[in-house]
Amino acid sequence: MLTRRSLLKLAGAGLAGLAAAVAYPFTEVLARPRIEQYRLTPNGWPEGLRLRACVVADIHACEPWMDRRRIEAICAQALDLKPDIILLLGDYLSGMTLSTDHLARSEWAPALRSLAAPLGVHAVLGNHDYWEDSAFQQDPTMVPLVVRALEGSGVMVHINRAVPIEKDGKRFWLAGLGDQMALLPSAEFGRPHMKGVDDLQATLAQVAGSEPVILLAHEPDIFNAVDDRVALTVSGHTHGGQINLFGWRPFSASPGSALYPGGVYQKGRCHLVVSRGLGCSAIPVRIGNRPELVLLELGNE
Repeated sequence: MLTRRSLLKLAGAGLAGLAAAVAYPFTEVLARPRIEQYRLTPNGWPEGLRLRACVVADIHACEPWMDRRRIEAICAQALDLKPDIILLLGDYLSGMTLSTDHLARSEWAPALRSLAAPLGVHAVLGNHDYWEDSAFQQDPTMVPLVVRALEGSGVMVHINRAVPIEKDGKRFWLAGLGDQMALLPSAEFGRPHMKGVDDLQATLAQVAGSEPVILLAHEPDIFNAVDDRVALTVSGHTHGGQINLFGWRPFSASPGSALYPGGVYQKGRCHLVVSRGLGCSAIPVRIGNRPELVLLELGNE
């Protein structure tokens, strides 16, 4: 028989459960990033070459969700992995509608200065890095402000550029793609639709020789267009959908994000790795998508 005390206990438990359910999405947003580790050998990978790459995606710097102190802690966590190379995949700027304040470049960029690796720290930009740059939206020939901030912190930025990387006498190519969603629609500037600044063919044309290519592309959508020259594509952007309820994701940041929300994918001989990233876009909610740093161990299956 239910007594008054029992009913009060049930009501209290129900309220506690409701409070926990309401608080959980915000708790996961602020959680310490997990380390998501993938081991694979890309197509054409040089025999005997071992590479540890740390992937840092979607910082979305803003108060209070991703302040300077938290970015510094994430950088320290990345360095603890002792990577050979660090890959930054874009969206350093906020992209948030629910925040107390944006974090200025003078705050978040210096936080990245601690990042260092034997083969360097390499970056591409994300859509929010262009969308929140009003000068670039008006004149796409300008150098985006985020590029200057990253380079000022010792980060090498690659926009439709490929560079050779050598380790242990063996070589691969690192290619950085311009963002596929960089330019917002604008009647004022004669853009009826969203437009990218990506040029895959021009980027790959810079690759000399037959060594494998690792392609950095903020959005995973480009994966459907790559051929065997690109052994591995590494992307962010998706946030895993931000909300993932047992595989049901009501939102996706792009068509490719719906196809490739997070993890490892293969098409023919080409691999894709998608990071679920660190921050949030629009609203500070992550459910079933704990923030993550990705550790790639290539040639080490």
